[in-house]
Amino acid sequence: MTQTIAPRVRTLVLLLLAAACALLAAAGPASAHAALTGSDPRQGAVVDKAPAQVSLTFSESVSMDDDSLRVLDPKGKRVDDGSPSGTGGTTYSVKLHAGLPDGTYTVTYQVVSADSHPVAGAYTFSVGAPSETSVSVSAQAAGGGFVGGLYGVGRYVSYAAFAVLVGGAAFVLACWPRGSGVRVVQRLVVSGWLALTTATLLLLLLRGSYTGSGKVADVFDLGLLGEVLQTKSGAALVSRLLLLAAAALFIAVLFGAYDKRDDEERRDLTFGLAVGGSVVAVGLAATWAMSEHASVGLQAGLAMPVDVVHLIAVATWLGGLTALLVALYRGPADTPVPTVAVRRFSRLAFGSVVALVATGAYQSWRQLGSWTAFTDTRYGQLLLVKIGLVVVLVGVAYFSRRWTARLADAVPVVAGQRKKEAAVPPGGGKSDKVKAAQKSGAAGKNGAGGRTGAAGKGGTGAAERAGAARQAKADGKASGVGKGSGESQRAAQLARQRAAVDAARQKRQRDADPHRFGLRRSVLAEAGVAVVLLVVTTVLTQTEPGRTEEEAKAAGASSAANAIPATGAVTLDMPFDTGGQNGKGVVRVELDPARVGANDLHLYVERPDGTAFDIPEVKVALTQKAKDIGPLPVAPDHITTGHWSASGVQIPMAGDWEVAVTVRTSDIDQVTLSKNTQIG
Repeated sequence: MTQTIAPRVRTLVLLLLAAACALLAAAGPASAHAALTGSDPRQGAVVDKAPAQVSLTFSESVSMDDDSLRVLDPKGKRVDDGSPSGTGGTTYSVKLHAGLPDGTYTVTYQVVSADSHPVAGAYTFSVGAPSETSVSVSAQAAGGGFVGGLYGVGRYVSYAAFAVLVGGAAFVLACWPRGSGVRVVQRLVVSGWLALTTATLLLLLLRGSYTGSGKVADVFDLGLLGEVLQTKSGAALVSRLLLLAAAALFIAVLFGAYDKRDDEERRDLTFGLAVGGSVVAVGLAATWAMSEHASVGLQAGLAMPVDVVHLIAVATWLGGLTALLVALYRGPADTPVPTVAVRRFSRLAFGSVVALVATGAYQSWRQLGSWTAFTDTRYGQLLLVKIGLVVVLVGVAYFSRRWTARLADAVPVVAGQRKKEAAVPPGGGKSDKVKAAQKSGAAGKNGAGGRTGAAGKGGTGAAERAGAARQAKADGKASGVGKGSGESQRAAQLARQRAAVDAARQKRQRDADPHRFGLRRSVLAEAGVAVVLLVVTTVLTQTEPGRTEEEAKAAGASSAANAIPATGAVTLDMPFDTGGQNGKGVVRVELDPARVGANDLHLYVERPDGTAFDIPEVKVALTQKAKDIGPLPVAPDHITTGHWSASGVQIPMAGDWEVAVTVRTSDIDQVTLSKNTQIG
């Protein structure tokens, strides 16, 4: 059975880990959580006079410094005064120099949203008429580069470590108090604390560079670190470090004094540890809730405590699952995880799932706002993946519960088999080791149903090892080894060897139980799915909420509608006669969509009978005399017989425009025609 199922489960776990790595690689820098919803001048607008200032409006409050909002002229020279001023935390403006010449100007911004994520972008507007510019207007990457990558790793590690720390401690206190003395469980929880502390220090050092220049050298800038400490995110990270100091005291008591107490004293101490641990866990979860998605937007006062409950439920479920997995696979043979502990964790996990469903439904409504956001936004798509993983995880957990029930029914049989194997060796008689154990009283009857004293406590390992040690001393004396240090060393060596053999035998007996084997495999599969689930959850915290994304799209569409009037194409027919041979005809100009901004121009030349024909040269110029703009020359390209075209013809402003066409039919015969039309 082991050879058949184990490879399949290992393959499943490897596939899930590969999926987690793919999600980590695709996460990239944090998406903008504060979206640009408005600007003045608008993106792509052409104004007839240079504005006195440029203002930006965001979907949520942001923070800025002197370099956060810049305006650059066509040559890339800064033309703002470098002192952004804000109104209400969502709208910021910067004054421009007086007397700016005509041309295309670039607005760049890099701010920090209220939920701690950097936001960057750029757009252009033109004064008078568009011009060439040396400034790139491609969207800037906020929080990217090497520093951004390290910051992302720190975020993933901190979430995973929080789950291991809180979930592992909860598993010991609520499910398996005797697990406080198991070395592998101790190492797991302590490793979670160390990882969370290290990741928090790393995030604190990287924060200034991550939200600013992105340079590695700025990581060690103490002045920048001082500025970070004054922000909401910096305060949250410092609070997390202080709470981790309290968590260190909690761990010391849990794996120190708590483990050394007897059962009655341990019950009294459990309540105190549970209260103290819960306070620390809530505080740690609050450091995320107070600085990320839950702290801004709709119903922030309710969203933050809901987020705390959500985080603790995730940590209790996934961290406890990790502790159970480690105990099942790496726990000592003489201290197996009892069935009652697995049953308790099953109930604890069920309560965590209920809390996750309730809080997750509220968070989904708050962050999405509509059903269409599930499929139309990246946040909604990731949320669908998370929901699917939770369903899979619950399904696997169902099988784990079934294995737990079977394990409970099989325990008496397995215990009886162990007792029988310990009493009767394969040869049919009693082994020397058992005889020695019986002589020493370690395997004597306990007076209650014929069970051994060690077995009555849940295992025979300690008694058998004690008997083995005494037998080793007797063997040393019988073999003629002299008294003194040589005899004691030989006896100790034999005792260690026999104890190791005995521990291996007990582990084989424990693992041979098909019900325990099935439980281990199902828990391993649960842990694999949990890894991917934790990665998706972390990516969600870095993704722009669906509600914000849809609001930004709606604002952009409204801005575009206001900036671009809905007008149709303009067609102008102009008869011409240059006086030479083949000098008569009609030129037709079509301007589509005849509005402010970019337009397509098509020009057709036809004979009086309507047939198309070519001429040596044709030119077009646009002029608005009322505003003294133009002439703006247009050089259309020859497409086919009698057809010329030009794309991207810029109309800087609405009004009455003169369209002039110069037609040349020979080296000396040409004429210029013109007509006026309303554009925009």
